[in-house]
Amino acid sequence: MNILEKIINHKKKEVAERKSLYPVSLLEKTIYFQTPVVSLKKYLTRPDKLGIIAEFKRKSPSKPTINLYAEVEKVSIGYMQAGASALSVLTDQDFFGGSLDDLIEARKYNFCPILRKDFIIDEYQLLEAKSAGADAVLLIAECLEKEQIKNLAATANNLGLEVLMEIHDVSGLEKLNGHIDVLGVNNRDLTVFKTDIQNSVNIASQIPAGQIKISESGIRSARDIVTLLAAGYDGFLIGEQFMKNANPGRACHELIYQVKQLQLQKT
Repeated sequence: MNILEKIINHKKKEVAERKSLYPVSLLEKTIYFQTPVVSLKKYLTRPDKLGIIAEFKRKSPSKPTINLYAEVEKVSIGYMQAGASALSVLTDQDFFGGSLDDLIEARKYNFCPILRKDFIIDEYQLLEAKSAGADAVLLIAECLEKEQIKNLAATANNLGLEVLMEIHDVSGLEKLNGHIDVLGVNNRDLTVFKTDIQNSVNIASQIPAGQIKISESGIRSARDIVTLLAAGYDGFLIGEQFMKNANPGRACHELIYQVKQLQLQKT
């Protein structure tokens, strides 16, 4: 059993438990449930932004101690001040050290698109995301069948949420549907958790024209971003590269500055 299979098996048990503890009627009563979302796809294509989705995460299966004591308020505000386009918040507790409380905290201090980053397998998790103040949710193609993705994405849209569908190889493209707002290409092999941005470069030309697309994982330098921009990507989800620093917001600011300097050199 690889790590992805292990996570999904655990997630099924977790969702069942949460359903029994927090009924849908309770989720629907939160202040965020009827609040309009901030559009992720619009922020990714803003000309005054670079398209960076800055991620808050404390650990991962491959890195159990990235930044265990990071504060959501400080880091998320730092990211926004640095010029990030959006936030991604890990809400998986057992494997990534996150929670929905982290997302709620980020929502409290920021007016920007916030992505709920988790392993979503059930419509209940979409209701959770909306109730916590998320604007978008992640659907991982490798975890879900084509019909599951279509149904979950349609439900998300009906709730007002945007959908980021993540693929790892070209085969995932056949799961695209009209409810997908943003396509993410993950450069991490989830079976072994190794990364290579060449994965995004190789897939780019096969993505349908007009599809807003981002590259995820393994982005470590300004040159990586310039390479991905040239390949046609609109945005970049970056977590560990920022979070491993004592000041993630400053790391984000420095990366954005370095990209702009490289772009100036080319003009």
